[in-house]
Amino acid sequence: MKQLTPERLLDVAYDEALRGLAEGGIPIGAALFDADGTLLGRGHNRRVQSGDPSMHAETDAFRAAGRRRDYRGTVMVTTLSPCWYCSGLVRQFGIGAVVVGESQTFSGGHKWLAGHGVAVTVLEDRRCIDLMSRFIAEHPALWHEDIGSADDLEA
Repeated sequence: MKQLTPERLLDVAYDEALRGLAEGGIPIGAALFDADGTLLGRGHNRRVQSGDPSMHAETDAFRAAGRRRDYRGTVMVTTLSPCWYCSGLVRQFGIGAVVVGESQTFSGGHKWLAGHGVAVTVLEDRRCIDLMSRFIAEHPALWHEDIGSADDLEA
């Protein structure tokens, strides 16, 4: 049995990010695990593919995990620091831990989550940084739309 580490958990989310990119979407992936490392759900940002602005990677993984009575013992793993929308999801449902692949290209609500008792691990994984850096450079308009700052490109 493989030892469960944040890096191994991140591998699942990273694979989802690559899936999203291959589908023509934004390469952000996520996965929700139980405390023992059992994969509950995985997903990726599908805003482009589905035309649904609320379909972020964390939301997709959360929905795929299905209904649970309690989320305190779960771990949300995401390739990118969660935006405020996804940070709100973590707080709303009491997800106990978040593993962040990287926060260099975008720093969302992970510090806020840590300040509210969520165990946050930021890995600054080179694969995740490189993937998002390339995507942002190649698709700046789509990226700014995704993070809610499309007006930044119109100035």
